[in-house]
Amino acid sequence: MRERRGAHPLTPLLTLPDIEMNRDNRRLDLILAAGLFALVALPWYRVRQGFFGFEWVGDIAGSDKLWPGLFQAIDGRWQLWPVLALFALAVWLRLGQAPGARGRALVGIGVAGLVWLLVEGLSVGLRGWNWGLLETTFGEVAGQQAFGAGAVVLGCVFALFVAFGAAERGALKGDAFVLGAITLLVLLVGVFVFYPLVSMFTGAFQDFDGSFTSVGVRHNIVDPKIWSLACLWGGNCGVAWRTFFLAVCTATGTTLLGLVFALVATRTGFRFKKSLRLLTVLPIITPPFVVGLALTMLLGRQGTMTQWIELATGWELGRWLYGLTGIWIAQMLSFTPISFLVLIGVVEGISPSMEEASQTLRSDRWRTFRKVSLPLMAPGLANAFLIGFIESMADFGNPLVLGGSGGVLSTEIFFAVVGAQNDPARAAVLASVLLVFTLSAFLAQRFWLSGRNFATVTGKGDGGRHALLPRRVAWPVVTIAVAWALFTITVYAMIVFGGFVKTWGLDHSLTLEHYVRAFGVSLSDGFAWTGVAWNSFWTTMEIALIAAPLTAAVGLLTAWLIVRQRFPGRSVFEFALMMSFAIPGTVIGISYIMAFNLPPVQMTGTAAILIACFVFRNMPVGVRGGVAAMAQLDGSLDEASLTLGAGSGRTMRKVILPLMRPAILAALVYSFVRAITSISAVIFLVSAKYNMATAYIVGLVENGEYGIAIAYSSVLILVMITVIGGFQLLVGERRIGRREVKQTLKAEAATREANA
Repeated sequence: MRERRGAHPLTPLLTLPDIEMNRDNRRLDLILAAGLFALVALPWYRVRQGFFGFEWVGDIAGSDKLWPGLFQAIDGRWQLWPVLALFALAVWLRLGQAPGARGRALVGIGVAGLVWLLVEGLSVGLRGWNWGLLETTFGEVAGQQAFGAGAVVLGCVFALFVAFGAAERGALKGDAFVLGAITLLVLLVGVFVFYPLVSMFTGAFQDFDGSFTSVGVRHNIVDPKIWSLACLWGGNCGVAWRTFFLAVCTATGTTLLGLVFALVATRTGFRFKKSLRLLTVLPIITPPFVVGLALTMLLGRQGTMTQWIELATGWELGRWLYGLTGIWIAQMLSFTPISFLVLIGVVEGISPSMEEASQTLRSDRWRTFRKVSLPLMAPGLANAFLIGFIESMADFGNPLVLGGSGGVLSTEIFFAVVGAQNDPARAAVLASVLLVFTLSAFLAQRFWLSGRNFATVTGKGDGGRHALLPRRVAWPVVTIAVAWALFTITVYAMIVFGGFVKTWGLDHSLTLEHYVRAFGVSLSDGFAWTGVAWNSFWTTMEIALIAAPLTAAVGLLTAWLIVRQRFPGRSVFEFALMMSFAIPGTVIGISYIMAFNLPPVQMTGTAAILIACFVFRNMPVGVRGGVAAMAQLDGSLDEASLTLGAGSGRTMRKVILPLMRPAILAALVYSFVRAITSISAVIFLVSAKYNMATAYIVGLVENGEYGIAIAYSSVLILVMITVIGGFQLLVGERRIGRREVKQTLKAEAATREANA
């Protein structure tokens, strides 16, 4: 037996199998301790006052509603006995079985525990059994509240049983970190994406008395108002084709404009790059209906620019803005920044050595750009197009303000549920049509990129410099960027102007009254927030700052799993994640209300439902941005780290994340901004205690208080710019050791002088 140098002569040296066994046991001990703590110390059912207030700690002994799961079972809730039995079996496996022999049993325990929690939670409601057949079969049972912290923690423990058991059996080379991440993500997506959708679609096949019926679905699936192509011969097309045409136009336009701004920012000597970057971010940090109002005041029937054009030319422009044209302009303003945020990291990530190699082989800059640079941007272009397509289809605010009589799928779904018709079957059919369009675009993008390699960042040093754009590309690109920037400045000037006038469009005398009413403070009897907007403002900031890092973390972790790991069902996993982004916010809001208003998971009226909605609604943007960025990171970087003994978690933290800083910044910025500016889902989920800024602004607009609404929006814009700058400083920039554009210009000038 070998001995460790400097150790006692009788102390044996641990072999590699012993080290792995100790690691597996230590890992299992941690989750068993968490499960035991959940069963004996945490409330099994939901705490009405809120778990994180910890007011329940002093009342847990006196109120049986706050008892942990073990004491609930002892008190007579027999439906919890299988949970205790499964957990006890897991403890017995830890004490009596070696890691190699217990893997299959741990997987079975985890699956059985999750299935039982699902069945038991859905079967027993507030007043007992949810279905009469169960009461007839098993007799009466006491009603139960929604699951609380104890049940949630134990559900996560069962999920980790599945992951760790599979790791002990050698799945994915025994990588417990990867298996645990996959298992928990699948569980979260199932709870917060598929469960609400199932709840909503189930309601489409129910009559008002709860009985099953398919009449509504069969009637709406063939409705000409959805599928008509009469516009081809002078009539009106159905809402499905109008939405599809608008989405294609918006995705094409935003992708091209995003590429234009990305090229100007990275491949030209344009002096005002930082200003252009700010302008590309401005539209995304603005509530969408505010952009619509500004466009109305600028280009509407009585708009400022419309009147100037009529005075100068005598043309009567009429109501041309209201319809698909106006929606398209507003969506171009709103979604071009998303395309830019996706593409900027991709354009920066192209290896300069490849462009230099092309020029060394005597290709001019135009040929290098067309044959080398542009093809390497394909992942970013495809992802930007896909995101623009999905954003356009799911957009609600712009069509609501500028749609006129030409509605799109998102607004039609909204009116089908909350309008006078109250037709959940029609909403379900329209949502299905929207999902088919979105998933078809996703499949087309995957088919186009399949089998191609775009890796340009490897483990080797790269001291090259980016090739500047050829003149035939640089001049049009800069001209388009400047023209769009001027148009954006004009729109935002209208927004700022509207906050400082008494009545926008009627009385343009300057005043600060709107800002004082919204954000006033009092110092007379001590410091006090007297403005009417402060409550919703602080609530919005708190929820957005919690949701943003969670969204970025979940999205980028998912992107890493999709790109770097090979596991069964990976394509289905990625496919499922896009569903939450493909569905309009109106449907998500309604489905969350239907799913989480009753046990087993009850979150309505809390901050948790808003955070969950933001995380799983915006997560796909982080996923697509991460996928586009990781497509350029060579797999040898991961392999080198793993070869040197680092685990997957350490490799992710030390190697991958530093090289994905542009994607991290994009995910943080987008998720934070969308948490503040989102309206379509939020309007259904806010409560008196948790009222978000956009819902409050909508109320101001409905009451005709446009000045306060615009003032509130202006303050939100300034706050978001400040926080985005903070994210930029916190995340930093990816450093790959390349020279800047100024150095490129100097080097090219020196080369020209030497040649002369």
